[in-house]
Amino acid sequence: MIGIIPLLIFRKHLGEKVIDSLMGMAAGIMLAASAFSLVSPSLEIGGFWRFSVGFLLGAVMVDLMDKFSPHEHFLKGHEGLELQRISKIWLFVIAITIHNFPEGMAVGISGFTPQALNVAIAIGAQNIPEGAATFVALLNAGYSMKTSTIITLLTGIVEVVGGIFGAGLIFASQKLLPYMLAFAAGAMIFVVSDEVIPETHLRGNERLSTYFLVFGFLVMSVLDVLLG
Repeated sequence: MIGIIPLLIFRKHLGEKVIDSLMGMAAGIMLAASAFSLVSPSLEIGGFWRFSVGFLLGAVMVDLMDKFSPHEHFLKGHEGLELQRISKIWLFVIAITIHNFPEGMAVGISGFTPQALNVAIAIGAQNIPEGAATFVALLNAGYSMKTSTIITLLTGIVEVVGGIFGAGLIFASQKLLPYMLAFAAGAMIFVVSDEVIPETHLRGNERLSTYFLVFGFLVMSVLDVLLG
């Protein structure tokens, strides 16, 4: 919601280059957070095999959700099953849920590791430009300011639910920690490659968004060192 505050105050339209740049930066932050704060501790705690199992399961789970859940992307259009009774706005919500739920899980799961603060800051930081981009995309799709604000808020609530779910799994069994750290990493990296990067490359701004991805990765890498 922080990302949309300037847009609500100044009501200024963001151009496509700005949106793709913001999403590219968010992708870079997600990749760095996955590598340093999820992959690394999973390998340290559980070793190669536990990491491999969890990582692949995370990617496959998001892929299955993407294939079989009816949802709508702002640019790529409809994916998954065809269900005529579901309104387009709810198809957008499902798409955002597939995207953001793994991010929330990552925060909840990492709460049991020394990387907890790093992951929370990383996911929170990338949600600011992502929230702004989602809000503008909804406005551009023809939705009102009120509806766009509510849906953007829901994207944040989805992550809270994901965080509670992830933390609950580790509360149930600490043995799941290396698997679930890897699961969250696999899911997030799949989302970045399958959803975020392709969306930023559909409007001719691929080079700009790539530089912002590099910048986002750099910023998160520096923060990871500074935060210890």
